[in-house]
Amino acid sequence: MRTHRSHRKIWLLVAALALLVAACGSDDDATADVTTTVAPATTTTTTVPATTTTTVPPTTTTTIASPDVVPIEAPEGMELVWSDEFDGEMINAANWNYDIGGWGWGNGESQYYTDRLENARIQNGLLVIEGRQERFEDNYYTSARLKTQGLQEFQYGYFEARVKVPDGFGMWPAFWMIGTNFGREDMENPEDSNWPNVGEIDIMEFIGKEPTVAFGTIHGPGYAGAGSLGSRYLYDEPIPDEWHTYAIEWDFDGIRWFFDGEQYGEKSRDIVGDRWVFDQPFFFILNLALGGTMPGPIGLDVEFPKYMYVDHVRVYQPIADQ
Repeated sequence: MRTHRSHRKIWLLVAALALLVAACGSDDDATADVTTTVAPATTTTTTVPATTTTTVPPTTTTTIASPDVVPIEAPEGMELVWSDEFDGEMINAANWNYDIGGWGWGNGESQYYTDRLENARIQNGLLVIEGRQERFEDNYYTSARLKTQGLQEFQYGYFEARVKVPDGFGMWPAFWMIGTNFGREDMENPEDSNWPNVGEIDIMEFIGKEPTVAFGTIHGPGYAGAGSLGSRYLYDEPIPDEWHTYAIEWDFDGIRWFFDGEQYGEKSRDIVGDRWVFDQPFFFILNLALGGTMPGPIGLDVEFPKYMYVDHVRVYQPIADQ
């Protein structure tokens, strides 16, 4: 019995040793699955305020050399009675005021006329009228239209302006006159204060689509708009390339047009009889229209701004008692 128990103890001891060896050997035969729990990465979001970019429109700088001085040479038997040489710092308010608005002016024009310095100013001894492509009121273009209405008005004489016009389709600069009754509310017959009954004298009109032509025209009752009476001067070079002097000689008998001193047209009172309305004072208008019935639409390739330059406006009248 003791031998049996001894053998049993021995076997129990051997079995325990075998289990111990098996446990130690398991490191090479099996690898326990290890689960590593990693804390989720923290994403840091930095909010940077948006940068505001302010776009400032470029300042328009007009650089043009003043033209050669043209001496005052009165036509024979006449003398200078008024002029604006545009040699001050500002547009002379004793001579000029403004038409304002953008309703097309009866001609389908595209611009809004303003009284801003951006559109009309004195620079280098010149009157500068600037046509701009910009959103203003309900229009996409701006320009200026100056007039002497109520300030400087004349009947009969020799009237001239030295002007440099802009090129480009749709450009429509003009130097013209309207009867002083225009817009008056105290007329016995209201129609006598309306266009064309008040009369219109176009001393110079230019349209970009006909770059070698200057137009001189009169409008009155029964001969206005497409039925106006006038003449054309055909120049041998594009008119915008140079300065030119545009003039009329106006007296009781009729009106004669001049381009750089050369007469090219004449209309007399006899052609319209009692519908001749040019026996009253008229006032001047200087303007740069953009687009309209006469010049057509503004060309897609026209680069703005566009400039109309005026060196002087002069009025000569017969010397008294001569």
